[in-house]
Amino acid sequence: MYTLALSAPSDIQELPLRSEHRERPSPGEGELLVRVRYCGVCRTDLHIVEGDITPPRLPIVPGHQIVGEVIELGAGVEGWRLGDRAGVPWLFRSCGLCAYCRRGEENLCPEAQFTGFDIDGGYAEFMIADAGYALRIPVELSDLQTAPLLCAGVIGYRSLRLAEVEPGERLGLVGFGASAHLAIQVARHWSCEVYVFTRSESHRRLAAELGAAWTGGAEDKPPTSLDAVVLFAPAGELVPVMLARLRPGGTLAINAIHMSPLPEMPYALLYGERTLRSVTNLTRRDGQEFLELAAEIPIQPTVRTYPLNEANQALQAMKQSRLDGAAVLEP
Repeated sequence: MYTLALSAPSDIQELPLRSEHRERPSPGEGELLVRVRYCGVCRTDLHIVEGDITPPRLPIVPGHQIVGEVIELGAGVEGWRLGDRAGVPWLFRSCGLCAYCRRGEENLCPEAQFTGFDIDGGYAEFMIADAGYALRIPVELSDLQTAPLLCAGVIGYRSLRLAEVEPGERLGLVGFGASAHLAIQVARHWSCEVYVFTRSESHRRLAAELGAAWTGGAEDKPPTSLDAVVLFAPAGELVPVMLARLRPGGTLAINAIHMSPLPEMPYALLYGERTLRSVTNLTRRDGQEFLELAAEIPIQPTVRTYPLNEANQALQAMKQSRLDGAAVLEP
C-alpha cells in the first residue's frame, strides 16, 4: 500500500511528507477497511505538517476528508455493506461514555481520536474507519464533490450555527479558502447578505461569483455593521478588528484549530452583549446534517485535484493562497 507519511514536522517548503510502502491494514472489531477514492487537503494538515499542532505519534499519515469504498468489514459491523461509499471526517471516534458524549458534544470528548492525527488518515490508498463514525454520502453527491465537504464544509456549517446566523442576516466571512467558499453557499441559501474579507484578489472574485454583497480586506470597513462574523484566518490580531464590525448582540465565531495569540483589546469592543466563541471540531450530527443540506442546495465546491504524490505541493499552494476553493488528492 502506498502512503505519504510525516516523520518529523518542518516548513512545507522542505517537502516533509515522504512516500512509504506499507502492508494493507485489516479492520478490527467495529471498523471498516476503505479504499480511498479522494482525500481533501485541509489547513489542519498544514498545521500538523509544520508542527503547529503535534500528533501523539510519528510517523503519521495525514488526511481527514476521505471519500472511499468499503471493501472489508470488521467483526460486529452492522449497517454497512461491501461497496458502500463512506465519508471519513476529522472525528475518528469518541468514548461514548463521558458527560460530553452523553450530551451530544462528542467533539469535546477528552478521549476523542482524530483521523490523520491520532489514527492514520487518507493520504494513502487504503485506510481504516470506525463504522460508527463514518458518514453516509447522499446519492446526489459525487465522490469528488464530497471530499472537501467532510471537514471544510462541515466545520463551516458548524461555525455558521455557532455564530447564530439567522436567515436574511448580514454575515461576515474572514478569509476565503476551502471552508469559507462552501459556507457562503449555505449562507446564500439562507438568503443572508455576505461580506467577505480577504487579501487575495482571486478569492474576492470567487466570493463575488458566489454571491457576496461586498468584498474587501480586513482593514476595510464594510458599508454596514454585521449580525455575525466567522473568522477562518488563523490570525489573532483580526479578532478585535472583527469585533468592531459587529452590531451589539452579534457573535464572532473563530473557526481555527491553531491561532496566533489574541492581542490585548479594549473592553468596549466586546461590550454590548457581543459574543466571542471558538469552534471545536465537529459531531456526527453536524456531518450528516450538512451532507444532506449540501445535496439539497446543491453545494458546488471549486476543486483542484492533485495526484497523491503531490500532496506537499498542494499544501504549499494552500499556504501561499494560490488555491481558489479546495485541493483534493487522488490516489
